[in-house]
Amino acid sequence: MRLAYGKFVVLDDVDLTVAAGEIVAVTGVNGAGKSTLLRCLAGLHRPSAGTLAVLGSPPRDHAAFWRAVALVADLPTWYPGLTVREHLELVRLTHEPIRGWCLPPDELIDAFGLSARADAVPLNLSSGQRQRMSLAAALARPSRLLLLDEPEQSLDAGFRQELASLLRTGYAAHGGTVVMAAHDLEFVAAAGSRRVLVADGRVDAPGMARPNS
Repeated sequence: MRLAYGKFVVLDDVDLTVAAGEIVAVTGVNGAGKSTLLRCLAGLHRPSAGTLAVLGSPPRDHAAFWRAVALVADLPTWYPGLTVREHLELVRLTHEPIRGWCLPPDELIDAFGLSARADAVPLNLSSGQRQRMSLAAALARPSRLLLLDEPEQSLDAGFRQELASLLRTGYAAHGGTVVMAAHDLEFVAAAGSRRVLVADGRVDAPGMARPNS
């Protein structure tokens, strides 16, 4: 796969296959193309050349695609009048007919350390709490593919380990696939990720990161 804007090549000769139940961490310096690769997988950028298949077909902005794919990138626009709990309940309700692994709102609120802020509105949360809420919302609904753009940002070191464990022993262990852009290599290792490196627009695979436990 290749992505270029005129003569400026962002990604070149990308050859990457991710299996069901696998966690892949895309690493590299800022500006290397990590987020761009995720946006290609989400169908937000179209390759200039080559082929790209997500869950067996090209990604597209269609309800059927987004029923299977959850994306956590830029912080979303929240409903200002709904609390943390109400947001998670709304996500769960709108995806209720779909089968698959996810956690109920009360469990997510506890797991993401939001119990004391469950009745607060998003504008009254800290940046770290809003990041936790975004991640919790992605796990409040079933999906087959979870795309995460630097999920560890704004999270303290202790909770990064908790998130890594939840992705590894919860989402991926039940067959979900995770592709995430990340900087924190301890977090990458704790999640049991296969690490791939993006540099100069190309993808290399230095090896498998191993969880600490």
